[in-house]
Amino acid sequence: MNSPVINAAAAGTWELGDLTVNRMGFGAMRLPGRLPSGESVPADRSRSIEVLRRAVELGVNHVDTAAFYFSPLRSANELIAAALAPYPGDLVIVTKVGPGRDPWGEWYSARPDQLRGQVEENLRQLGRDYLDVVNLRRMRQESIAEHFGALADLRDAGLIRHLGVSNVTVTHLEEALAIAPVVCVQNRYALDQREHEPVLLACVERSIAFVPYFSLIGAGDTNRAGAGAVRTDPPQLAEVARRLGATPAQVRLAWTLHHAPNVLAIPGTGDPAHLAENVAAAALRLTPEDLSPLDAIGR
Repeated sequence: MNSPVINAAAAGTWELGDLTVNRMGFGAMRLPGRLPSGESVPADRSRSIEVLRRAVELGVNHVDTAAFYFSPLRSANELIAAALAPYPGDLVIVTKVGPGRDPWGEWYSARPDQLRGQVEENLRQLGRDYLDVVNLRRMRQESIAEHFGALADLRDAGLIRHLGVSNVTVTHLEEALAIAPVVCVQNRYALDQREHEPVLLACVERSIAFVPYFSLIGAGDTNRAGAGAVRTDPPQLAEVARRLGATPAQVRLAWTLHHAPNVLAIPGTGDPAHLAENVAAAALRLTPEDLSPLDAIGR
């Protein structure tokens, strides 16, 4: 007998401003191929398009992307447009600016006056008149006020609907909130990587979506996470996964979602089977018996 198909809505929903999304979403970083090495082999285009279309079929209506997600011959935004345009009415595409890559793949940190160009490049690649949500990813600057203020101006001009921030502390979040509403925060967070717990708690208090990235990588090599870093799973995690008949990755996702209703998941993959596995984690429920050893890992 075939297993029932699990929909992303099984994890519930959350509002990004006036946009309702299923808490189980999809991250597009892996779709173009291994990042950011210029020596990598481009991902198979037809397979990446298949993954995106299947994600929407499985109820995913929150896709995270960026113009700087590209590898030789492939761009995440181009793949999204090719696979999903004309876009479903409930699809929310979240992109980010701040970091940038030139056509040769070299990284740079955008000045406030360069953010409009980055926003317009996302609009062009996605074929949109405005962007649903734009996250300002903080690089090394101590203050994000000038950069976030520039994005607030673009929101007022109608190029952006809602704003978010990424790679921030609670102080940065408060700095942004003093300028304009923030609908989401994207920070690194995982079962065994909890340095941003204070930011998660601040988001819970303010009813702001907290969107962990690298939640499946764990304590691996951050520099190679986009290229498929090897993850070492703690034995407690493996035991809980065995007991539940789930994979360690599914338990990682379920543990993340368990924290609060404002936590969203954006696992990424270029493999249709892994996509279905990730989405199925939306229906995984953890008991106190499951959570106790998992919570102890990060302590």
